[in-house]
Amino acid sequence: MADQIKVTGMVIASAPIGENDKRIVLLTKEKGKISAFARGARRPGSQLMAPSDSFAFGSFYLVCARDYYTLAGAEITNYFRELADDLTATYTACYFLELAAYFAVENQDGSQMLNLIYAAFKALLNPNIDNRLVRHIYELKILVINGEYPEFFRCRICKGEDNLTGFSIAHDGVVCGGCKSGMGDVITICQSALYTLQFIVCTDIRKLFTFRVSEEVLSELRMVMARCMNTYVDRRMKSLEILDELM
Repeated sequence: MADQIKVTGMVIASAPIGENDKRIVLLTKEKGKISAFARGARRPGSQLMAPSDSFAFGSFYLVCARDYYTLAGAEITNYFRELADDLTATYTACYFLELAAYFAVENQDGSQMLNLIYAAFKALLNPNIDNRLVRHIYELKILVINGEYPEFFRCRICKGEDNLTGFSIAHDGVVCGGCKSGMGDVITICQSALYTLQFIVCTDIRKLFTFRVSEEVLSELRMVMARCMNTYVDRRMKSLEILDELM
């Protein structure tokens, strides 16, 4: 008899298979990214129909047989259905899941990434936080979790920590006022934007989505993160085709 395991996670992708089944991708705390078949999940009245939809978060019971998993049941604590009320929030959430699927690894601890998604989804539902800020916080923090991101604390040229007023993706981080002269790709960033980037890198996920920024800072974050995502992610996420128009 096949063993059954319980994992905590979220459905980050779901696709129909055959007439009645689904193939889902879970981001789990215990096993990172794993795929599973949800037999009969598309059949009316199936107990697996809702738990096999993207955004479903909770406990999943899986049966492991040979080299694949089958979804046996689930206890869902949050479907995040409220996201459907806001088109921008919906596509932002889809973008977050695409990035998670891109970076997540099988059989590795997925707790940080899972916590980030959950916190980001909650922030998307908070009317006091701009969804554009939520997006850029998520983008940078998922790079940090992955372990490859720019230097935001010292000049990439002279290693100094003062007067950090520029960002160069070619040099993979910030540069000081004295070193940025003549750099073709450098963009100027204000001290508030620099502090925001540093804060995102260093702060615990539970405290990340707790602040607001000015339009100037938001604009600079967008420029910095656009360059970062183009550099660290080697494919364009499908959800961005619509999301970039909405934002």
